Amino acid sequence: QVQLVESGGGLAQPGGSLRLSCAASGNIFSINTMGWYRQASGKQRDVVATINSSGRTNYADSAKGRFTISRDNASNTVTLQMNSLKPEDTDVYYCNVDVVTKTTFLIRGVYWGQGTQVTVSS
Repeated sequence: QVQLVESGGGLAQPGGSLRLSCAASGNIFSINTMGWYRQASGKQRDVVATINSSGRTNYADSAKGRFTISRDNASNTVTLQMNSLKPEDTDVYYCNVDVVTKTTFLIRGVYWGQGTQVTVSS
């Protein structure tokens, strides 16, 4: 079993910054891709940014040039630095990890955080 604990988020003014962090814990053998997604009420969950185990990153077009995703493999943490925030960035943001756990066997699974609200408003 894997637990994801998200932190950060909240209220920011347009042009401001927020930093989201997500720490994974449990019987983790290895972590493949880590990422952040966003979802508005009643809509599908969309990718914001991902980072694989080699550090290769991918960003949604709306995030390019403003957001930076990074990971710390020692602490199993993924961080999303959000700069130059816009009102349209307002959503609930979810951490996502593709992880291999080890008990008796190695089992691969995908886990989601509980979500953190990001609101950009003046």
